[in-house]
Amino acid sequence: LERQLLMQNQMRERQAAMQIAWTREFLKYFGTFFGLAAVGLTTGAIKKKNPVVLLPIVPLSFIFAYQYDMGYGTMLQRIKGEAENILETQSALLELPKGQLTYEDLEKIRRAQSKIYIEK
Repeated sequence: LERQLLMQNQMRERQAAMQIAWTREFLKYFGTFFGLAAVGLTTGAIKKKNPVVLLPIVPLSFIFAYQYDMGYGTMLQRIKGEAENILETQSALLELPKGQLTYEDLEKIRRAQSKIYIEK
């Protein structure tokens, strides 16, 4: 059982590392796009003398900030803290519909499915 727990934890850590690495890689491409878009939109706003042209920078900056916080900031620590808070104070939110699955429930489902396959 201890080996299984260690293996599951290793897999969880590797998946989390892959997600963080993916976010950081995405941030490189999106950061480049955001920088080029900001320069282009600023240039267009100056040439046209119309500041409305800069409007797309607002949602793009929110996306950029989110990705940066996810890849290099403290978002993961905040998410972990909130998850711990939910586990400690709001565990009722985590209950499954119709309660936890039991061995008897699984056997009922298995028998019902085997009858369906036999009838076919």
